[in-house]
Amino acid sequence: MKFEAILFDCDGVLVDSEAITNGVLCTMLNESGWALAPDECMRLFIGKTVRSEAARIQAHTGKPLTDAWMAEFYQRRNVRLEAELQAIDGALDAVAAVHARLAGRIACASGADRYKVEMQLEKVGLAPYFAGRVFSGHEMPATKPAPDVYLAAAAALGVPPQRCLVVEDTVTGVTAGVAAGATVVGFSPSAVGHGSPEALRGAGAVHVMVHLSELPALLG
Repeated sequence: MKFEAILFDCDGVLVDSEAITNGVLCTMLNESGWALAPDECMRLFIGKTVRSEAARIQAHTGKPLTDAWMAEFYQRRNVRLEAELQAIDGALDAVAAVHARLAGRIACASGADRYKVEMQLEKVGLAPYFAGRVFSGHEMPATKPAPDVYLAAAAALGVPPQRCLVVEDTVTGVTAGVAAGATVVGFSPSAVGHGSPEALRGAGAVHVMVHLSELPALLG
């Protein structure tokens, strides 16, 4: 198939943010009374919003997940991201290549809040390629694994979801892309912070990349 647009997830696909964000979350959950190891925290929360796991958090900490706690999490997360964030290896070259090939028909469709997504793209130099084409699951009726954010991105580009290629690194995200009717490729450069190739294929990814340099050749 010849694809007419590419829809990218952000965290773990374009920017190497998962370990940073999860590190802040793990620290704060431990401070709240949940003795949780970093690798277990990554396994439980990868690809999900913190609020979607409120019941689990409350069960382990004995405290409700308050707006004040979330505000502190966002603030601490953003400070570390602004200090430490880097692009995924090969992301800038791959995005520049497909942006040129598809006459700009690419979008970033993330489950994260808009501030985080736009700040991260700006920090690593990817923002110009996605100007006006950033979509946040926080602004949709439902976030991933629901397809809403991918359907919105495809509609904004004027391309049917069936002609879109989605790039995802988590089972949650692959599930969302498949539900939207798109073809999904997985991205699993290492086990840390990404779904395993087997898990991504199991969720419906037709192929799993280990480096983003593989992407332009998948356009057909």
